[in-house]
Amino acid sequence: QVQPVESGGGLVQPGGSLRLSCAASGTTLDYYAIGWFRQAPGKEREGVACISNDDSSTYYEDSVKGRFTISRDNAKNTVYLQMNSLKPEDTGVYSCAADAGMFRVCLLWPDMYDSWGQGTHVTVSS
Repeated sequence: QVQPVESGGGLVQPGGSLRLSCAASGTTLDYYAIGWFRQAPGKEREGVACISNDDSSTYYEDSVKGRFTISRDNAKNTVYLQMNSLKPEDTGVYSCAADAGMFRVCLLWPDMYDSWGQGTHVTVSS
């Protein structure tokens, strides 16, 4: 079973950028749909972006459209979340999750994903 590992979080000022990475050791992410989720303090987890197993489909939560981009580099066995124009409300713990069951589509429903990383903290503050 794939075990995702996130990296790239940190503290950034409003308007700044970060790139999060979701990698896996021991197995390839090529055949998995990957979703990025976040959870702010005191709030429920919400889906941010996802990419289908064949990279043909991506989906973004409305509040991040035009600011975040999800992509996959098969050679590096990594999925990225490029986050630009960050806002304080983007603060939270960002987790990536993998699912082998979705084919050519992806959904931002947490229950669809089988394997989860531990998360990486993103703080947007001046």
